[in-house]
Amino acid sequence: MSGPVPQDVVVQAQDLRQVYAVRRGWLRASAQLQAVGGVSFEVRAGRTLAVVGESGCGKSTLARMVSLIETPAGGRLVLDGADVTHSTAQQRQGLRKTVQLVFQNPYGSLNPRKRIGATLEAPLAINTTLSRAERAERARAMLAQVGLRPEAAERYPHMFSGGQRQRIAIARALMLNPRLVVADEPVSALDVSVQAQVLNLLADLQAQLGLAYLFISHDLAVVRHIAHDVLVMYLGHAVEQGPKHKVFARPLHPYTQALLASTPGLDAGGARRRIVLQGELPSPLNPPPGCVFSTRCPHVADRCRAERPLQRPLDERLVACHFAEQIAEQFPAPPTGAA
Repeated sequence: MSGPVPQDVVVQAQDLRQVYAVRRGWLRASAQLQAVGGVSFEVRAGRTLAVVGESGCGKSTLARMVSLIETPAGGRLVLDGADVTHSTAQQRQGLRKTVQLVFQNPYGSLNPRKRIGATLEAPLAINTTLSRAERAERARAMLAQVGLRPEAAERYPHMFSGGQRQRIAIARALMLNPRLVVADEPVSALDVSVQAQVLNLLADLQAQLGLAYLFISHDLAVVRHIAHDVLVMYLGHAVEQGPKHKVFARPLHPYTQALLASTPGLDAGGARRRIVLQGELPSPLNPPPGCVFSTRCPHVADRCRAERPLQRPLDERLVACHFAEQIAEQFPAPPTGAA
């Protein structure tokens, strides 16, 4: 992944890495924690890339790098055609209008002391030269676009339900007309019935505005509803990524198979088998020397413990597994047109 970035590619990451310096033990010895260990992907306008995996796999760290909250420790990040990793602070400030965040908790992401209208107008006051009347009109128009009445602008956050607050958070994220929205578990704090409404709203807005979404989630049922492409992470590494229908219908990495098997209602390849992973997620301070999944993989071999597998193309996706071809034989390809 190098050279000029196609115009419809909103964000492109190449070997993106993040490392934190931490102190541990009673002597407070310093150590390096690799939160993201070299992840590559791209998201095009009008499409959604869902990043999935267990807690601690690096999903939210990836979101913070893409949304310019954190600077990558290594790799290349291109946002709206600009190379973020080699940009100045002033250039990054300008790029922040291109990408906006929707947070997980709709109850904690809004200032309880500010009226909704003031919250929505704040990005415009900082980043544009619009008059107060023009900002207020834009705020009311955006409230209508997310399914709320204009008079909501005069109310406070505590006067709304969780689903309504998340609609307001989405409206705030869209005030500056971004090309990319990073949604970090945006529906996990909502009731199931409300989740569907918010997901449908996100899909409608994407169709209307041509938005690109980086959607962070641990809920595969939600991912199946909204994503076009899926990136599965484990201990900071991408183990499988590709079109959603391919990954869900025929998972080729043992970890992806275990994730799908643990989610009710998701029948991987029409041949559901219960997969019980043994052991705990290794510490990112002391990852396994070979494949990061080798300590829990039911197909582990000596090669896995010694040699880290690189992602390679197989069945229209990328898989990081030494024995992906043998695993593929256990999952026959679904009929043409099957999801």
